[in-house]
Amino acid sequence: MTQGEVKMAIPIELRRLLAERDKNYCVYCLTSEENCGLRMHVDHIIPETAGGKTTFDNLCLACFSCNVYKSATQTGLDPLTQIMVPLFHPLQQNWHDHFTWDESKTKIIGLTPCGRATVLILQMNNPTVIKARRRWVSAGWHPPVM
Repeated sequence: MTQGEVKMAIPIELRRLLAERDKNYCVYCLTSEENCGLRMHVDHIIPETAGGKTTFDNLCLACFSCNVYKSATQTGLDPLTQIMVPLFHPLQQNWHDHFTWDESKTKIIGLTPCGRATVLILQMNNPTVIKARRRWVSAGWHPPVM
C-alpha cells in the first residue's frame, strides 16, 4: 500500500469464509474469539506493505495481541540459534509441528526455530495472556482441541 491509498475493509463474505476456516480462533496462539471477548482481527500473513494481497490465501484470523505484535513483521530471531527465520505461516505449516503447550497449558513453547521466533515476536506468552489462559484452563475452556 502506498501513501495516500485508502485501506479497504474486508468484504463480509470473505470474513465469513475466514471465520469458518479458522473456526473463530487466532491461528497463531489458538485463542478463541469467545475466550478473548473481542472480534478477531484479519491478518495479512504477507503484509500489504510487502506486496501481500487481500485474498483468502493470504488472510487469517488473529487475536488483537498477536496481530498487534506481528504487525508487518515476517521474520524473527530464533532465541536458541540466533538465526533470522521466517515467522510461522498458518496456511502452509501445521501449528503442532512448531508449537506445544507447557505442562500448565498456559504457555506456548516453540519447538522449531520458526516456532521460537514466532513466540518471541508475537509475545505469545506475555503476562496478561498467561493470566487469562490460567483462568480459561481452570474453567475448562483451554487449551482448544484442534
